[in-house]
Amino acid sequence: MITENESVRLIFGLKVKSLRQGRGLSYHQLSEKTGLSLSYLHDIETGKKYPKADKILALGKALGADYDYLVSLHASKKLQPIIDLINSDFINAIPWEHFGLTPAALLDLFTNTPDKVTAFISTLLKISRSYQLSKEGFYNAALRSYQDLQDNYFEEIEEAANSYRLQNGISDGVSPDVETLCRLLEEKGISVNRRKMGGIESLQTVRSYYSSQQKVLFLNKGLSTAQEKFLLARELAFQFLGFTERPFTTMIILSASFEMLLNNFKASYFASALLMPEELFVQDVKQIVMQTKWQDKSWLDICSRYDVTPEMMMQRLTNILPKHFGIDHLFFLRLSGDTITDEYEITKELHLSQLHNPYANAMNEHYCRRWVAINSMRHAQELQAKKKYRHPVVEAQVSQYWNTQNRYLCISIAKPKSKGSDEMVSVTIGLMIEQQLLKTMPLVNDPDIPVRVVHTTCERCGITDCLERAAEPIEIRKQQQQESLLKGIDQLEGGDVKFRG
Repeated sequence: MITENESVRLIFGLKVKSLRQGRGLSYHQLSEKTGLSLSYLHDIETGKKYPKADKILALGKALGADYDYLVSLHASKKLQPIIDLINSDFINAIPWEHFGLTPAALLDLFTNTPDKVTAFISTLLKISRSYQLSKEGFYNAALRSYQDLQDNYFEEIEEAANSYRLQNGISDGVSPDVETLCRLLEEKGISVNRRKMGGIESLQTVRSYYSSQQKVLFLNKGLSTAQEKFLLARELAFQFLGFTERPFTTMIILSASFEMLLNNFKASYFASALLMPEELFVQDVKQIVMQTKWQDKSWLDICSRYDVTPEMMMQRLTNILPKHFGIDHLFFLRLSGDTITDEYEITKELHLSQLHNPYANAMNEHYCRRWVAINSMRHAQELQAKKKYRHPVVEAQVSQYWNTQNRYLCISIAKPKSKGSDEMVSVTIGLMIEQQLLKTMPLVNDPDIPVRVVHTTCERCGITDCLERAAEPIEIRKQQQQESLLKGIDQLEGGDVKFRG
């Protein structure tokens, strides 16, 4: 995070560098004119030092700029977008250090090509304002990028979870139960309260809250054993890893910093690694992926073995598949939706190795109703309406994306958001079908797995015979109109159309 003092130093250094370069002065020449050392000038330009008044006057005289201009927060039109960036919340939302960057290094890059870069920065700021990009939204996007850079596998957290198991005598061959996790918390002086939170109306949507003052983990009513296990393991992670900048509720109400969001992710990762030990989980996954026939029961069996939710199991797959199976072209989606009103929303997503075709669309468009993620929710709702719902619906589909070569094996698990609710939730993992996947997962070729041509949203889809379409292809029509316009211009250029008059 850039403090106010750092921001003032960066802006001052930015102006000095721009003026020096504009006058064609080298460091040596500016040093001779001002009497300031080369290292001191360098520290000024990189925002490490802010000179006293007499030195500012000397710099102003050498650079042909007055004192007021140098110390103000305003600059030329070319530099102003960078200064606006430095003074904006946007720059403090960027977790520079986690991507190996410093603000000074980035600003150095900006000032080397100011015309193009400042125009780009100005565009970014306008986009963030126009689309009301929140700091929390930016943090989440940055976290997903950070996960992608690491192939969503964090060896230090895996080792920490293994170390914790050893220290506390948890066998590698088992997933710790609720009683064991509660006992481990009690040994840290933390009690678990399952009564009080459920009686507060405004907290009905919050699964847990940790009171650091009372040293109590409050759990809400109606949680499954699997959900409780995760929340208990996650709190153990916060304690063991020693994170102080952290959320205290399950649902992050307000992300004060990227560090908080990152620590929450690491604690959740630790919890999953604790409940689904790496070596054991890899062996279980191997048995499934080596099958030649699709068996939906296999995926529910693995959830039952570790007593975890489908989402936890799917998220764990995104850690394990790239590292241990070489399957790193994948995406994860969590959708929620009401199958009665036919409205759906992507509430979580992760893309590894590239930006894959299905993604959250911020334009209020209709996601493709051919997605297995949506159909599995519909099937779960149908079973519930007939009072035949017994367990989550697991389905697979090979999705061929319209007008592309991209094919994915998509595995989706859907269930009601709560008992008796019309709102459904599904989690889907999509694996790009390429040589590595075909070699590792022979079940991809199972003829019983349906193959469907899909798209991302109805508004951008040109499939003409789609019976599932939820909206007209307005974006495709706009594109066709543009192509027609260009053809008309080509005719003019080619002399096919003659002017009269």
